[in-house]
Amino acid sequence: MDPAAQPKVETPHLAMPKLGLGTFGLRGPECARAVAEAIRLGYRHIDTAEMYDNEGPVGQGVRDSGVPREQVFVTTKVWWTNLADPEAALAASLRRLRFDWVDLFLIHWPNPAVPLAHTLAAMVRLKEQGLARAIGVANFPSALLREAVATGAPIACNQVEYHVMLGQRAILEVARDHRIAVTAYSPLGKGGLVNDPTLAAIARRHGATPAQVALAWLIGQDLVAAIPKTGNPQRMRENLGALALRLTDEDRAAIAALPKDRRVISPAWAPVWDAAA
Repeated sequence: MDPAAQPKVETPHLAMPKLGLGTFGLRGPECARAVAEAIRLGYRHIDTAEMYDNEGPVGQGVRDSGVPREQVFVTTKVWWTNLADPEAALAASLRRLRFDWVDLFLIHWPNPAVPLAHTLAAMVRLKEQGLARAIGVANFPSALLREAVATGAPIACNQVEYHVMLGQRAILEVARDHRIAVTAYSPLGKGGLVNDPTLAAIARRHGATPAQVALAWLIGQDLVAAIPKTGNPQRMRENLGALALRLTDEDRAAIAALPKDRRVISPAWAPVWDAAA
């Protein structure tokens, strides 16, 4: 698919390609090669974070791709222990990336020890300075997302674990009320979904793969993007194929019947999650 024609999440605060490349776990030259190859294949959305220890290679991969920086949507995140000074965190991220700005700058995880209003006020300043074209949050359950919106900050995105076996109805309701994008990380459940028989049956009907079905289910939803991680060019191509897959109402009903409580990521510092739905 022509990168310019790829579907986007479009809100008052951003226009973000619906399918991106996650980079958690990719480092060094491997990461730079993967990012460059993904962009050459047609990806225009790359996700990183200061905690991933790969912003330098991500920036190098963007440059090596030959595609102008302005045409690649790049997200990075400030780690939860650094929320008292997101301005310093973004300055360091930009130095590592060797970028003048990022397209989206997120709070990676909430930190109840640091007032949310303080962090978001600093991030608003970064947006006003043009260092982050949009700002948002990650791993915010619905009540905390409402709290972020109530500060008056222009929250553009909430990045959360979301896939066919983890429901995020409460978050999606808040996001849709406020036109906030939801980016699904671990959209394949760290690979644990691809052997599911329901997804396999749907995939056979479409001549697709279970991974493509799982991704198509996400990106077919209003305001939802997905960022599967891979360093494998063949897998990158496969994931891009999800953009052309159109699921039927029958397919969606079968996916709706799957369990929606299979959370993969929940570290010790995680907030209290919404009940899966």
